[in-house]
Amino acid sequence: MSAFSGLTWDHPRGRAALEAGARDWAGSGLELTWDVHPLEGFESSPIEELAARYDLIVLDHPHLGDALQHGSLRPVDELFDADEIAVWAADSVGPSLESYRLARHLWALPLDAATQVSARRAELVPEAPGTWDEVLELSRRVPVALSIAGPHAFLSFCSIAVALGEEPDVAGADALLSREAGERVLALMVELASTSPDGTEELNPIAMLQAMTEGDTIAYCPLVYGYVNYSTPGSARSVSFGDAPAGRRSGRRGSTIGGTGIAVSARCDPSPELLAHIRWLMDRGTQRTFIPQHEGQPSARSAWTDPSVDAAAAGFYSGTLATIEESWVRPRFPGYVAFQGQASALLRDALADGDAAGDALERLDDLYRNHHRAARAEGSTRP
Repeated sequence: MSAFSGLTWDHPRGRAALEAGARDWAGSGLELTWDVHPLEGFESSPIEELAARYDLIVLDHPHLGDALQHGSLRPVDELFDADEIAVWAADSVGPSLESYRLARHLWALPLDAATQVSARRAELVPEAPGTWDEVLELSRRVPVALSIAGPHAFLSFCSIAVALGEEPDVAGADALLSREAGERVLALMVELASTSPDGTEELNPIAMLQAMTEGDTIAYCPLVYGYVNYSTPGSARSVSFGDAPAGRRSGRRGSTIGGTGIAVSARCDPSPELLAHIRWLMDRGTQRTFIPQHEGQPSARSAWTDPSVDAAAAGFYSGTLATIEESWVRPRFPGYVAFQGQASALLRDALADGDAAGDALERLDDLYRNHHRAARAEGSTRP
Protein backbone atom coordinates (compact mmCIF):
# COMPACT_ATOMS: atom_id res chain seq x y z
CA MET A 1 0.00 0.00 0.00
CA SER A 2 1.43 3.38 -1.04
CA ALA A 3 1.55 6.20 1.47
CA PHE A 4 0.81 9.78 0.42
CA SER A 5 1.08 13.12 2.18
CA GLY A 6 -0.92 16.28 1.67
CA LEU A 7 -0.71 19.89 2.83
CA THR A 8 -3.72 22.09 3.52
CA TRP A 9 -4.42 25.24 5.51
CA ASP A 10 -4.97 25.35 9.24
CA HIS A 11 -8.64 26.16 9.69
CA PRO A 12 -11.58 23.77 10.15
CA ARG A 13 -12.84 24.80 6.72
CA GLY A 14 -9.53 23.79 5.19
CA ARG A 15 -8.70 20.67 7.13
CA ALA A 16 -11.63 18.94 8.85
CA ALA A 17 -13.25 17.28 5.82
CA LEU A 18 -9.91 16.24 4.34
CA GLU A 19 -8.71 14.66 7.57
CA ALA A 20 -12.03 12.88 8.16
CA GLY A 21 -12.12 11.64 4.58
CA ALA A 22 -8.59 10.25 4.82
CA ARG A 23 -9.53 8.39 8.02
CA ASP A 24 -12.65 6.94 6.40
CA TRP A 25 -10.66 5.70 3.42
CA ALA A 26 -7.89 4.13 5.49
CA GLY A 27 -9.42 0.67 5.06
CA SER A 28 -9.61 0.92 1.29
CA GLY A 29 -5.92 0.61 0.56
CA LEU A 30 -5.17 4.34 0.81
CA GLU A 31 -2.77 5.79 3.37
CA LEU A 32 -3.06 9.57 3.22
CA THR A 33 -1.94 11.97 5.93
CA TRP A 34 -2.58 15.72 5.96
CA ASP A 35 -0.28 18.37 7.41
CA VAL A 36 -1.38 21.97 7.87
CA HIS A 37 0.17 25.41 7.66
CA PRO A 38 -1.20 28.92 8.24
CA LEU A 39 -3.49 30.54 5.70
CA GLU A 40 -0.57 32.77 4.68
CA GLY A 41 1.80 29.80 4.47
CA PHE A 42 2.58 30.04 0.78
CA GLU A 43 4.13 33.45 1.32
CA SER A 44 6.60 32.00 3.83
CA SER A 45 7.22 28.68 2.01
CA PRO A 46 7.44 28.92 -1.79
CA ILE A 47 5.24 26.54 -3.74
CA GLU A 48 8.23 24.71 -5.25
CA GLU A 49 9.54 23.84 -1.79
CA LEU A 50 6.16 22.51 -0.68
CA ALA A 51 5.73 20.49 -3.89
CA ALA A 52 9.07 18.80 -3.22
CA ARG A 53 7.77 17.60 0.16
CA TYR A 54 4.09 16.75 -0.45
CA ASP A 55 2.08 14.70 -2.93
CA LEU A 56 -1.11 16.78 -2.68
CA ILE A 57 -1.21 20.52 -2.10
CA VAL A 58 -4.29 22.61 -1.38
CA LEU A 59 -3.62 25.98 -2.99
CA ASP A 60 -5.26 29.12 -4.38
CA HIS A 61 -5.20 29.87 -8.11
CA PRO A 62 -2.81 32.89 -7.97
CA HIS A 63 0.00 30.47 -7.00
CA LEU A 64 -0.19 28.74 -10.38
CA GLY A 65 2.25 31.09 -12.11
CA ASP A 66 5.02 30.30 -9.64
CA ALA A 67 4.12 26.60 -9.59
CA LEU A 68 4.29 26.28 -13.37
CA GLN A 69 7.49 28.28 -13.61
CA HIS A 70 9.17 25.67 -11.39
CA GLY A 71 7.43 22.61 -12.86
CA SER A 72 5.94 21.85 -9.46
CA LEU A 73 2.58 20.30 -10.44
CA ARG A 74 1.11 17.57 -12.61
CA PRO A 75 -1.74 18.58 -14.92
CA VAL A 76 -4.89 17.02 -13.48
CA ASP A 77 -6.34 16.73 -16.98
CA GLU A 78 -3.73 14.03 -17.58
CA LEU A 79 -4.90 12.10 -14.52
CA PHE A 80 -8.69 12.30 -15.03
CA ASP A 81 -10.58 11.90 -18.27
CA ALA A 82 -12.22 14.76 -20.11
CA ASP A 83 -15.78 13.57 -19.45
CA GLU A 84 -15.45 13.59 -15.67
CA ILE A 85 -13.68 16.96 -15.70
CA ALA A 86 -16.54 18.31 -17.84
CA VAL A 87 -19.04 17.15 -15.20
CA TRP A 88 -17.08 18.87 -12.43
CA ALA A 89 -16.70 22.02 -14.52
CA ALA A 90 -20.43 22.20 -15.25
CA ASP A 91 -21.23 21.92 -11.53
CA SER A 92 -18.49 24.27 -10.32
CA VAL A 93 -19.83 27.46 -8.76
CA GLY A 94 -18.66 30.64 -10.45
CA PRO A 95 -15.16 30.46 -11.98
CA SER A 96 -13.95 28.08 -9.27
CA LEU A 97 -12.71 25.40 -11.66
CA GLU A 98 -11.79 27.68 -14.55
CA SER A 99 -9.46 29.69 -12.30
CA TYR A 100 -7.15 26.65 -12.27
CA ARG A 101 -6.83 26.48 -16.07
CA LEU A 102 -3.61 27.96 -17.37
CA ALA A 103 -1.26 27.29 -20.30
CA ARG A 104 -3.68 24.83 -21.93
CA HIS A 105 -3.99 22.59 -18.85
CA LEU A 106 -6.04 22.24 -15.67
CA TRP A 107 -3.75 22.21 -12.63
CA ALA A 108 -6.09 21.74 -9.66
CA LEU A 109 -9.65 20.72 -8.83
CA PRO A 110 -11.75 23.09 -6.69
CA LEU A 111 -12.50 21.57 -3.31
CA ASP A 112 -13.62 24.79 -1.68
CA ALA A 113 -15.32 27.87 -3.14
CA ALA A 114 -15.15 31.33 -1.63
CA THR A 115 -15.19 34.93 -2.70
CA GLN A 116 -15.42 38.33 -1.05
CA VAL A 117 -18.95 39.01 0.17
CA SER A 118 -20.54 41.36 2.67
CA ALA A 119 -20.88 40.51 6.35
CA ARG A 120 -23.09 42.22 8.92
CA ARG A 121 -24.49 41.88 12.36
CA ALA A 122 -28.19 41.76 11.48
CA GLU A 123 -29.32 43.35 14.75
CA LEU A 124 -27.02 46.34 14.04
CA VAL A 125 -27.56 46.49 10.26
CA PRO A 126 -31.04 45.10 9.49
CA GLU A 127 -30.63 45.53 5.72
CA ALA A 128 -27.33 45.26 3.86
CA PRO A 129 -26.33 48.12 1.53
CA GLY A 130 -26.70 47.25 -2.14
CA THR A 131 -24.29 49.81 -3.60
CA TRP A 132 -21.02 51.45 -2.62
CA ASP A 133 -22.76 54.80 -2.19
CA GLU A 134 -25.03 53.13 0.36
CA VAL A 135 -21.97 51.65 2.10
CA LEU A 136 -20.53 55.16 2.48
CA GLU A 137 -23.82 56.42 3.88
CA LEU A 138 -23.99 53.52 6.35
CA SER A 139 -20.41 54.19 7.51
CA ARG A 140 -21.55 57.56 8.83
CA ARG A 141 -24.00 55.85 11.19
CA VAL A 142 -22.47 52.53 12.32
CA PRO A 143 -18.95 51.08 12.49
CA VAL A 144 -18.00 49.80 9.02
CA ALA A 145 -14.62 48.06 8.57
CA LEU A 146 -12.57 47.54 5.44
CA SER A 147 -10.69 44.23 5.10
CA ILE A 148 -7.18 45.44 4.20
CA ALA A 149 -4.76 43.26 6.20
CA GLY A 150 -2.22 41.13 4.33
CA PRO A 151 -3.10 40.92 0.61
CA HIS A 152 -6.66 42.12 1.18
CA ALA A 153 -6.10 45.85 0.61
CA PHE A 154 -5.23 45.10 -3.00
CA LEU A 155 -8.01 42.53 -3.38
CA SER A 156 -10.57 45.03 -2.06
CA PHE A 157 -9.17 47.68 -4.42
CA CYS A 158 -9.67 45.32 -7.38
CA SER A 159 -13.16 44.27 -6.31
CA ILE A 160 -14.38 47.84 -5.93
CA ALA A 161 -13.00 48.59 -9.39
CA VAL A 162 -14.99 45.66 -10.80
CA ALA A 163 -18.14 46.96 -9.11
CA LEU A 164 -17.56 50.41 -10.57
CA GLY A 165 -17.30 48.93 -14.05
CA GLU A 166 -13.62 48.31 -14.80
CA GLU A 167 -11.73 45.05 -14.38
CA PRO A 168 -8.07 45.52 -13.43
CA ASP A 169 -5.44 44.98 -16.11
CA VAL A 170 -7.62 46.07 -19.04
CA ALA A 171 -4.67 48.05 -20.37
CA GLY A 172 -2.53 44.92 -20.76
CA ALA A 173 0.00 45.35 -17.96
CA ASP A 174 0.75 49.02 -18.70
CA ALA A 175 -1.63 50.07 -15.92
CA LEU A 176 -3.91 48.26 -13.52
CA LEU A 177 -6.78 50.67 -14.14
CA SER A 178 -7.52 53.83 -16.01
CA ARG A 179 -6.48 56.80 -13.92
CA GLU A 180 -10.10 57.93 -13.54
CA ALA A 181 -11.20 54.52 -12.21
CA GLY A 182 -8.19 54.23 -9.91
CA GLU A 183 -8.88 57.63 -8.37
CA ARG A 184 -12.55 56.78 -7.79
CA VAL A 185 -11.67 53.49 -6.06
CA LEU A 186 -8.94 54.96 -3.90
CA ALA A 187 -11.06 57.94 -2.86
CA LEU A 188 -13.83 55.59 -1.76
CA MET A 189 -11.38 53.44 0.22
CA VAL A 190 -9.81 56.49 1.85
CA GLU A 191 -13.20 57.72 3.04
CA LEU A 192 -14.12 54.32 4.49
CA ALA A 193 -10.69 53.81 6.08
CA SER A 194 -10.98 57.18 7.83
CA THR A 195 -13.96 55.94 9.88
CA SER A 196 -13.07 52.23 10.22
CA PRO A 197 -12.76 51.02 13.82
CA ASP A 198 -9.22 51.19 15.18
CA GLY A 199 -7.21 48.01 14.71
CA THR A 200 -9.41 46.48 12.03
CA GLU A 201 -6.74 47.21 9.41
CA GLU A 202 -4.69 44.44 11.01
CA LEU A 203 -7.41 41.75 10.94
CA ASN A 204 -7.34 38.98 8.35
CA PRO A 205 -10.78 37.67 7.25
CA ILE A 206 -10.95 35.03 10.00
CA ALA A 207 -10.01 37.55 12.68
CA MET A 208 -12.44 40.10 11.24
CA LEU A 209 -15.36 37.67 11.36
CA GLN A 210 -14.35 36.44 14.79
CA ALA A 211 -14.33 40.01 16.08
CA MET A 212 -17.82 40.53 14.67
CA THR A 213 -19.10 37.56 16.69
CA GLU A 214 -17.42 38.71 19.92
CA GLY A 215 -18.61 42.30 20.23
CA ASP A 216 -20.25 45.30 18.61
CA THR A 217 -17.15 47.12 17.40
CA ILE A 218 -17.81 46.06 13.76
CA ALA A 219 -21.34 46.22 12.43
CA TYR A 220 -20.63 45.70 8.75
CA CYS A 221 -17.79 44.72 6.42
CA PRO A 222 -18.51 45.27 2.71
CA LEU A 223 -15.87 42.87 1.37
CA VAL A 224 -14.51 39.90 3.30
CA TYR A 225 -13.95 36.31 2.24
CA GLY A 226 -17.01 34.36 3.25
CA TYR A 227 -16.68 31.64 5.90
CA VAL A 228 -19.73 29.48 6.35
CA ASN A 229 -18.39 28.58 9.81
CA TYR A 230 -19.48 32.01 11.08
CA SER A 231 -23.05 31.68 9.79
CA THR A 232 -24.72 29.59 12.47
CA PRO A 233 -28.51 29.37 12.91
CA GLY A 234 -29.60 30.44 16.38
CA SER A 235 -26.26 31.91 17.44
CA ALA A 236 -26.63 35.14 19.41
CA ARG A 237 -23.90 36.88 17.45
CA SER A 238 -23.69 34.99 14.18
CA VAL A 239 -22.71 36.90 11.07
CA SER A 240 -25.20 37.41 8.26
CA PHE A 241 -23.54 37.11 4.86
CA GLY A 242 -24.85 38.72 1.69
CA ASP A 243 -23.81 39.82 -1.76
CA ALA A 244 -20.95 42.25 -2.23
CA PRO A 245 -21.94 45.83 -3.08
CA ALA A 246 -22.38 46.91 -6.69
CA GLY A 247 -21.57 50.23 -8.26
CA ARG A 248 -25.25 50.78 -9.00
CA ARG A 249 -28.50 48.98 -8.34
CA SER A 250 -28.73 45.82 -10.49
CA GLY A 251 -25.07 46.25 -11.47
CA ARG A 252 -22.28 43.67 -11.18
CA ARG A 253 -21.27 42.79 -7.65
CA GLY A 254 -17.55 43.42 -7.40
CA SER A 255 -15.66 40.53 -5.83
CA THR A 256 -12.34 38.68 -6.24
CA ILE A 257 -12.65 34.90 -6.11
CA GLY A 258 -10.59 32.89 -3.63
CA GLY A 259 -11.26 29.36 -2.46
CA THR A 260 -8.83 26.48 -2.79
CA GLY A 261 -8.11 23.60 -5.14
CA ILE A 262 -6.38 20.27 -4.72
CA ALA A 263 -3.25 19.90 -6.85
CA VAL A 264 -1.01 16.90 -7.44
CA SER A 265 2.71 17.63 -7.14
CA ALA A 266 5.17 16.66 -9.86
CA ARG A 267 6.86 14.24 -7.46
CA CYS A 268 3.66 12.24 -6.93
CA ASP A 269 2.90 8.97 -8.72
CA PRO A 270 -0.77 8.66 -7.74
CA SER A 271 -2.21 5.23 -7.11
CA PRO A 272 -5.66 4.23 -8.37
CA GLU A 273 -6.87 4.54 -4.76
CA LEU A 274 -5.59 8.11 -4.45
CA LEU A 275 -7.28 9.13 -7.69
CA ALA A 276 -10.49 7.43 -6.55
CA HIS A 277 -10.33 9.41 -3.32
CA ILE A 278 -10.00 12.70 -5.20
CA ARG A 279 -12.95 11.69 -7.38
CA TRP A 280 -14.93 11.04 -4.22
CA LEU A 281 -14.05 14.49 -2.84
CA MET A 282 -15.35 16.05 -6.06
CA ASP A 283 -18.51 13.93 -6.24
CA ARG A 284 -21.79 15.84 -5.95
CA GLY A 285 -22.96 13.65 -3.09
CA THR A 286 -19.77 14.29 -1.11
CA GLN A 287 -19.98 17.99 -1.85
CA ARG A 288 -23.60 18.18 -0.63
CA THR A 289 -23.23 16.04 2.48
CA PHE A 290 -19.80 15.04 3.75
CA ILE A 291 -18.00 18.34 3.17
CA PRO A 292 -20.59 20.67 4.77
CA GLN A 293 -21.06 18.15 7.59
CA HIS A 294 -17.33 18.48 8.33
CA GLU A 295 -17.12 22.30 8.45
CA GLY A 296 -16.20 22.62 4.77
CA GLN A 297 -17.44 25.03 2.13
CA PRO A 298 -18.17 23.08 -1.07
CA SER A 299 -17.31 24.12 -4.61
CA ALA A 300 -20.24 22.40 -6.35
CA ARG A 301 -23.16 24.58 -7.43
CA SER A 302 -25.47 21.65 -6.66
CA ALA A 303 -24.39 21.97 -3.01
CA TRP A 304 -24.72 25.76 -2.95
CA THR A 305 -28.27 25.48 -4.29
CA ASP A 306 -29.33 22.56 -2.09
CA PRO A 307 -32.05 23.87 0.30
CA SER A 308 -30.95 21.65 3.19
CA VAL A 309 -27.30 22.72 2.87
CA ASP A 310 -28.36 26.36 2.73
CA ALA A 311 -30.72 26.08 5.70
CA ALA A 312 -28.01 24.49 7.85
CA ALA A 313 -25.82 27.50 7.02
CA ALA A 314 -28.49 30.12 7.80
CA GLY A 315 -28.80 31.17 4.16
CA PHE A 316 -25.07 31.68 3.59
CA TYR A 317 -25.11 30.03 0.17
CA SER A 318 -28.27 31.56 -1.29
CA GLY A 319 -27.28 34.94 0.12
CA THR A 320 -23.91 35.04 -1.67
CA LEU A 321 -24.45 32.88 -4.77
CA ALA A 322 -24.93 35.81 -7.16
CA THR A 323 -21.64 37.35 -6.03
CA ILE A 324 -19.52 34.25 -6.54
CA GLU A 325 -21.09 33.62 -9.94
CA GLU A 326 -19.92 37.10 -11.06
CA SER A 327 -16.53 37.10 -9.32
CA TRP A 328 -13.28 38.21 -10.91
CA VAL A 329 -10.25 35.92 -11.39
CA ARG A 330 -6.85 37.34 -10.49
CA PRO A 331 -3.78 37.29 -12.76
CA ARG A 332 -1.60 34.21 -12.41
CA PHE A 333 1.81 35.22 -13.72
CA PRO A 334 5.02 34.18 -11.89
CA GLY A 335 5.64 36.61 -9.08
CA TYR A 336 1.99 37.67 -8.80
CA VAL A 337 1.70 36.57 -5.16
CA ALA A 338 4.68 38.73 -4.20
CA PHE A 339 3.25 41.65 -6.18
CA GLN A 340 -0.11 41.29 -4.42
CA GLY A 341 1.53 41.61 -1.01
CA GLN A 342 3.64 44.62 -2.00
CA ALA A 343 0.67 46.33 -3.65
CA SER A 344 -1.38 45.87 -0.49
CA ALA A 345 1.33 47.40 1.67
CA LEU A 346 1.48 50.37 -0.70
CA LEU A 347 -2.30 50.84 -0.55
CA ARG A 348 -2.40 50.56 3.26
CA ASP A 349 0.16 53.36 3.46
CA ALA A 350 -1.95 55.48 1.11
CA LEU A 351 -5.08 54.85 3.18
CA ALA A 352 -3.29 55.70 6.42
CA ASP A 353 -2.02 58.95 4.88
CA GLY A 354 -5.39 59.80 3.34
CA ASP A 355 -3.76 59.84 -0.11
CA ALA A 356 -6.68 59.52 -2.52
CA ALA A 357 -4.86 60.32 -5.72
CA GLY A 358 -1.85 60.57 -7.94
CA ASP A 359 1.34 59.34 -6.46
CA ALA A 360 0.00 56.11 -4.87
CA LEU A 361 -1.62 55.03 -8.14
CA GLU A 362 1.53 55.79 -10.11
CA ARG A 363 3.60 53.71 -7.71
CA LEU A 364 1.04 50.90 -7.95
CA ASP A 365 1.26 50.89 -11.76
CA ASP A 366 5.07 50.97 -11.63
CA LEU A 367 5.04 47.98 -9.31
CA TYR A 368 2.71 46.07 -11.62
CA ARG A 369 4.77 46.86 -14.73
CA ASN A 370 7.98 45.78 -12.99
CA HIS A 371 6.51 42.44 -11.95
CA HIS A 372 5.15 41.83 -15.43
CA ARG A 373 8.52 42.70 -16.95
CA ALA A 374 10.22 40.20 -14.64
CA ALA A 375 7.68 37.52 -15.53
CA ARG A 376 8.24 38.09 -19.25
CA ALA A 377 12.01 37.90 -18.74
CA GLU A 378 11.50 34.43 -17.28
CA GLY A 379 9.71 33.41 -20.48
CA SER A 380 6.22 33.26 -19.02
CA THR A 381 3.05 34.04 -20.93
CA ARG A 382 -0.07 35.80 -19.75
CA PRO A 383 -3.06 33.54 -19.05
